[in-house]
Amino acid sequence: MLEIILFLRNNLVRMKRIEEKNFRGKTVIVRVDFNVPLNEKLEVTDDTRIRAAMPTIKTLIKQGAKCVLLSHLGRPKGQDPDLSLSHIVSKCSDILGQKIHFSSQTTGKQAVDRVSSLKSGEVILMENLRFHREETKGDKVFAKALAELGDAYVNDAFGTAHRAHASTAIIADYFPNDKYFGLLMRKEVEAISQLMDKGEKPVLAIIGGAKVSSKLSILESLLDKIDDLIIGGGMVYTFIHAQGGKIGDSICEPDLKETALSLLEKAAAKNVRVHLPTDVKIADAFDVNASTNYCSVDQIPDNWMALDCGPNSLAHFDTIVMQAKTILWNGPLGVFELEPFSKGTIGLGESVAKSTKEGAFSLVGGGDSVAAVKQFGLENQMSYVSTGGGAMLESLEGKQLPGIAALI
Repeated sequence: MLEIILFLRNNLVRMKRIEEKNFRGKTVIVRVDFNVPLNEKLEVTDDTRIRAAMPTIKTLIKQGAKCVLLSHLGRPKGQDPDLSLSHIVSKCSDILGQKIHFSSQTTGKQAVDRVSSLKSGEVILMENLRFHREETKGDKVFAKALAELGDAYVNDAFGTAHRAHASTAIIADYFPNDKYFGLLMRKEVEAISQLMDKGEKPVLAIIGGAKVSSKLSILESLLDKIDDLIIGGGMVYTFIHAQGGKIGDSICEPDLKETALSLLEKAAAKNVRVHLPTDVKIADAFDVNASTNYCSVDQIPDNWMALDCGPNSLAHFDTIVMQAKTILWNGPLGVFELEPFSKGTIGLGESVAKSTKEGAFSLVGGGDSVAAVKQFGLENQMSYVSTGGGAMLESLEGKQLPGIAALI
């Protein structure tokens, strides 16, 4: 944990900022994260990541640079027309407010010629990087071919910073004096540093999700930095089962009983206050039309499952949230996708929003948490909502991110 704190602190000091460089007449390669969801008509259904990259692109355009955008989309196995970035060009152009050109080739003479034909201030999006298996393998030859597209490199794709791919880490080697943090990348690093390095106490972590196994590294890593820990979602019932409670048919990882107990002991030894739900909303089926009731978290009847926290738990959590000065929220409190079991997550989000309004710093990260704050209209009431699920989680686990390390 100390290593990642020092790493983040050093990054903030040593970041090369695009605002401090004059890119006029330069061709700048910008690694963006346009890995956005598409519907059956191949239309963008959530443009958050596209919008998040626009400040960097606009800054470069204003300076008179040519912008070459690199991104992946999905996990294609070779060429896949349904995952072509050509489907998002129109949406990107609308958001930027000017035409974005498109190249069906990512590297090679045709790609270089398309880039060379650009005028200052113009933007081109290259085809899906992952149509080339060399991208995910971190191939140096492929990275060098990408580097031939420009004079400088900017990484603004925090969502892929935990991958040592050709376009996120290896390509930086070919720009030893001209590699830069994009504005979004910098904001992400600063937000994590605000939490891990400079967070005002009390520091609260709210960790939800289905399984303890998926969050164990995060939970253990955070214990040295936090004062309070709220545990929510399906992982609650592994802890309750480990303590001898009745959990009915609730999700559980019984093989992690000793791990759960050990984590509670470690928390106590570090004076971290752990808060589990005391009451829960139960259902007789995983269904929006299921019969429901409320009961104590450790007295769930057979053939019933807990799918959300109860009102008493939510009131207690609100008190903890309102006392906190720094808040990390990763994971919902229940199955918020089903309306009858969304009250806990909504209530928690409202508490975090209220605490933020009163001066707390709140960082929301992880796919489900981000989806929840967007779904319930709370996104703009948080201090920062991260665009990088896996990258943020690996940062919290104390891991250095290859995409960031490559820029230093």
